[in-house]
Amino acid sequence: MKLACLQENLSKGLSIAGRAVPSRTTMPILGNVLLATDHGRLRLAATNMELSIVHWVGARVETEGEVTVPARNFIDLMNTLPPDQVDLILEESTLTLKLTCSAVSASFRGIAADEFPLVPEADGDQRFSIEADDLNTGLSQVTFAASTDESHPVLTGVLAEFEEETMTLAAADGFRLSMRHIPLLEPVPAAFSVIIPARALSELMRITAGVDGPVGISTTHPHNQILFQMPDTVLNSQLIDGSFPDVRRIIPPSHKTRVVIGREEILQACKRAAIFARDVANIITLRIEDGQLTVAADSSESGQGSTRLVASVEGEGLEIAFNVRFLVDVFSALDTPQIALELNSSTNPGVIRAVGDEAFIHVVMPMHLGRR
Repeated sequence: MKLACLQENLSKGLSIAGRAVPSRTTMPILGNVLLATDHGRLRLAATNMELSIVHWVGARVETEGEVTVPARNFIDLMNTLPPDQVDLILEESTLTLKLTCSAVSASFRGIAADEFPLVPEADGDQRFSIEADDLNTGLSQVTFAASTDESHPVLTGVLAEFEEETMTLAAADGFRLSMRHIPLLEPVPAAFSVIIPARALSELMRITAGVDGPVGISTTHPHNQILFQMPDTVLNSQLIDGSFPDVRRIIPPSHKTRVVIGREEILQACKRAAIFARDVANIITLRIEDGQLTVAADSSESGQGSTRLVASVEGEGLEIAFNVRFLVDVFSALDTPQIALELNSSTNPGVIRAVGDEAFIHVVMPMHLGRR
């Protein structure tokens, strides 16, 4: 293998593919990144056996070849190189990859590429596409609500339902639910649903943030893996086996109180209240009265703080407590100027909506409000 490419492109490609390299592994080959020539480009691939990322980099290929090299060392060195041409030459007999860039030279002991796990390819009939911007927005508004508790594997994933021309994402951790409907560019042949690991979708969100145009989606048969294809990158993830809770049963069908308020105003009020809520399990109170909403936190150790906000209030006044981290998460994920908070009582779940965007809904459980 002999090729040349730009340091900037190779460094960017490694930053994308390298996200799939496991931090710890009992299989040395998984700690490596695959470099392989592919129709005039350089293909980079990494996997942890659950998540695989492949990225292509433009290159001037003189001799075909492939090898795997230690990912951490290769990436770290690449990030220190000057913005110049990088030349890579593989000595086949010793599997040594030699690198030169300006005045820098280095060599890496590799492992044969045929020991690298095969990255699965989609072979099912389910093939469709979605706009990258729409997908990225949906991911940013849903994935944060997935659980991190590995004792409930299903809740560490995001439910993805495909029906007609809509993809619905939903995540829940037992304390909150976030759901988003996203339009597909063409209808799916048959309705189906899968559970995608939230970590895989977090990596996908990083990638789609810089992508223009459609993202192809396909699954293997049966539905045990899902593949997202972009112009220069393919992300493949194992799916989570199990039954996701019926999330629609969690959504209250009606409300007695509705508050419409500026998203940025309540976000900043929650951040201020969070300072005093640190000593009280992150609990803050929302007090709703005619024409105003007060966000407050009270700690016997650090003090108390409150912010009174002008709001449009319909229905009964009430006082309700929430985990402030949950509120900050959802308000930060939204981009509409106003949000609506729909409530029934201090002990029932609250519903947060983005005003003017019916495709999003968020449900959050209240905290116990002790009477002082």
